[in-house]
Amino acid sequence: MRKDIHLKDLSRKQKEPLLHLEKKDLMPLPYPLEDPDDGPPFAELKEQIREKYECGLDDTCAVSIPKPATKEEEDALVAKFLSGLEKLFTKENNWTFLQPLLLSMEHCAKCQTCSEACHIYEASGKNELYRPTFRSELMRRLYFKHVKKGGLLSAWQHGDIEINWPLVARLIELSYRCNLCRRCAQTCPIGADNGLVAHELRKIFSQEMGIAAKELHDSGSMLQLQVGSSTGMNAVVVKDNIEFIDEDMEEKTGMKVQTPWDVEGAEVLLIHNAGEILAWPENPGAFAVILNAAGIKWTLSSEVAGYDSINYGVWYDDAQFARVAVKHAEAAKKLGVKKIVLGECGHAHKALTVIADRVLTGDLNIPRESSMTLLRDIVMSGRLKLDPGRNDFPVTLHDPCNMVRLMGIVEPQREVIRKICPRFREMTPHGVDNYCCGGGSGFAIMSGNNFPDWRFQVAGRKKLEQILHAFGDCMDPSIPKYLCAPCSNCKGQLRDLLAYYEMWDKHKILYGGLVELIVNAMEDAKPGFIEWEWH
Repeated sequence: MRKDIHLKDLSRKQKEPLLHLEKKDLMPLPYPLEDPDDGPPFAELKEQIREKYECGLDDTCAVSIPKPATKEEEDALVAKFLSGLEKLFTKENNWTFLQPLLLSMEHCAKCQTCSEACHIYEASGKNELYRPTFRSELMRRLYFKHVKKGGLLSAWQHGDIEINWPLVARLIELSYRCNLCRRCAQTCPIGADNGLVAHELRKIFSQEMGIAAKELHDSGSMLQLQVGSSTGMNAVVVKDNIEFIDEDMEEKTGMKVQTPWDVEGAEVLLIHNAGEILAWPENPGAFAVILNAAGIKWTLSSEVAGYDSINYGVWYDDAQFARVAVKHAEAAKKLGVKKIVLGECGHAHKALTVIADRVLTGDLNIPRESSMTLLRDIVMSGRLKLDPGRNDFPVTLHDPCNMVRLMGIVEPQREVIRKICPRFREMTPHGVDNYCCGGGSGFAIMSGNNFPDWRFQVAGRKKLEQILHAFGDCMDPSIPKYLCAPCSNCKGQLRDLLAYYEMWDKHKILYGGLVELIVNAMEDAKPGFIEWEWH
């Protein structure tokens, strides 16, 4: 592995990528993966992919940027990038994030405190390319040179950088080597936000250049706005699926289950990540069981986007984010509900309850609440009869970055787990100091080329280490273990990560949400809601 990569290298015109990753150079893992050769090999990019797409950064390709055919096309793309860069630093074009972005550009002390907080930098074997300030320093030099119009003195003071298509192409890929978890910003002594810098770069590429990961744009926010869900399901299909889920839940729990649709004036409009309906139907089913048993008047909405809480725009494009957020609010307004409650989806929490405050005004500013606080209130109120003995197996808790570090929702889910899971143990570190699952910022759904190898071996490596340490005293496959992850995006990453390293097959580590643990402990439900053998 080459570690002596310099900023000026990103402008190099060469066929081979700047960085070659080797498993032996990555951060070591604990038992049972202490051998560097454990786990699948890192797949090489096929030659036809290298010929067709820009792959000059490292040994993976996340965005699949077609190579320009001529020098004129390259120059036009560079001009678009510089145009977007200038707009990024104007109030009329970026009033939402201009102030923290300027802080991050003007005041970084280069102390590298953030580097020690970054799971990707650590997992990579502390490779310079993945240092949080590497990407930001590139952006900073471009800012002082092309936005502030600095001359020779500025170049001497801040450093110079040559702008060309190879640099822009590598910068596009480099912006997708960050989970946007903001652990770096939390630890920075002055609050510089390298995660925001990566986000703002993605925004330039999408909003000015029309370049984005297809899973986030074409198969994500565009599909959601056009069809109603990024899964491709329209309201009719979703209703059919929910009806089947209700029947299945009634059979499993022995309790009457019926999901209400389009109830006007309901106390709660519950919005799920629609991926749950397809991949983890037991999650929306468990929500229905709990809310019905607690006597809460709730509903789902059949409006476009009203039944799917995802908002992929939050990761790469402010305009797409705003369009989806407005759809969510309009669905709630039409039904006249008292509040929106977000199901187990971390980025949906951040999108609709925090960032949406900037765009949802007037009668669209409908109260929004996390399902974590609602579930805590239900469980702690005594409205459900719960038997912790039904959850007598080791349980640990993953803290979704958007929900926990970025919003401060730390204790509600823990109060629930402490009450119903007698063998709960925390990861180290946990709470706001948690590490990202490695699937944040859209990585969990990005599966082109060999990118999954990178997100499992690099981005998800620190989380895997935490999981193995948390269950270090009970790795014997005769002991079933439960990794609670109250976030759809995190569950997608953890599902794939655990399968990649055969953690279910060899060590019986199961993953799931919080509501499944609650239903599993309900005395009025049949025992054994969590099925240890179906995997």
